[in-house]
Amino acid sequence: MTRAGAAPRVVVFDYGSGNVHSAVKALQEAGAEVELTGDRRAAQEADGLVVPGVGAFAAVREALAAQRGDELIERRLAGGRPVLGICVGMQVLFEHGVERGVDVEGLGEWPGAVTELEAPVLPHMGWNTVSPGEGSVLFRGLEDERFYFVHSFAAQRWELEATGPFASPVLTWTTHGVPFLSAVENGPLSATQFHPEKSGEAGIRLLRNWLGSL
Repeated sequence: MTRAGAAPRVVVFDYGSGNVHSAVKALQEAGAEVELTGDRRAAQEADGLVVPGVGAFAAVREALAAQRGDELIERRLAGGRPVLGICVGMQVLFEHGVERGVDVEGLGEWPGAVTELEAPVLPHMGWNTVSPGEGSVLFRGLEDERFYFVHSFAAQRWELEATGPFASPVLTWTTHGVPFLSAVENGPLSATQFHPEKSGEAGIRLLRNWLGSL
């Protein structure tokens, strides 16, 4: 739990994925005390854990497993401790990803597959709008903003049925050729397909909303 009056402590998990330094800088601008590390104890004890990811699904999944990041994420979520996945860091949370005909097992936090978008131009690169679900914390005050995307693959269906005492997941959609999930808020686990750290002031404000939920 964040200490009263103190900046939330966030670890950006360093497991060999690129683009980590811009995420650190954006989180600092949003008001967090940030550490970039692969140390599992620090990552477990932080108020929030950010899992970035760029490149191929299989490579990110393999690199995470090599650092036992899959165990770390599962342990944090079991204790209700917040995790934020970004880009491929969101994609690997699903059961599997299919790239170039190769089916790779994901972390399985959410059912379903990440597949290639059917769009006239790939990758989907640049600014796009989002349609946040009702009750979104991440997009509070940001419903009409645009965010920066760079990807060719995404989750295009949501297959998890809400059960038990937990609130239903908040789903945010974007369209590039076809609709796809651009963000999910599911209890302590949140993720964005776009890059908040590359989305200017809107991205900083979104990260600030996430920090406020810690």
